[in-house]
Amino acid sequence: MRVAVTGTPGTGKTTATDILAARFAADDSLPDLEVIHLNSVLDEEGLYTEVDADRGSKIADLEALAEWLEGRDDAVIDSHLAHHFDADRVAVLRCAPETLEERLLERGETEAKAAENAESEALDVVLSEAVETHGLESVYEIDTTDRDPEAVADALEAVVAGDREPSAGEVDFMGYLT
Repeated sequence: MRVAVTGTPGTGKTTATDILAARFAADDSLPDLEVIHLNSVLDEEGLYTEVDADRGSKIADLEALAEWLEGRDDAVIDSHLAHHFDADRVAVLRCAPETLEERLLERGETEAKAAENAESEALDVVLSEAVETHGLESVYEIDTTDRDPEAVADALEAVVAGDREPSAGEVDFMGYLT
C-alpha cells in the first residue's frame, strides 16, 4: 500500500510522518511501511530542474521523482508534492492560514512566501489537486490547526489502517480571503 501525505508547506507533514515512522518501527501490529520524505530525496538525489531565485525554492523534476519511487509500493510518502504520484490513499494535511503563516515565519520563510502559502491553503490548492488526481474516494482531509503532532499521527495511522472514511471538502478556510 502506498499512502501520500501531502499539504501546503507548514501543515505538519514531516513531524507527523516522523512519529508514524517511529510507531511502525516499534509496533509489529502496524503495517511495515517505509516513510519517505520526498523533499529530502529531491535534495539528496538532485531531482530538480532548476532553482527559482525569486522564491528560493527548487523546481522538482516530477518525472525523475516518479522513476525514483518505482518499486517503492509499501510506503508513506511525505511531501507537498506527494499527491502528484500514484497512491492508494492521500492524506491532505490542512492548517488555518493565519496559523500556517506564523509557522512558516517561525521557521525562517520570507513574509512573501509565508503569505503565498497561506493564500494557497485558503484556496484549497493542494486539496483540489489531490481530489482531481485521485478522486474523492481516496482523499482524507486532516485539519492540523489545533492538533498536536501525536494527534495528527493518530489520524494518519487511522488512514493507513483503513479505520477512517475518506473526507474532502470538510475544512473551509475561505474566510481568510475576505
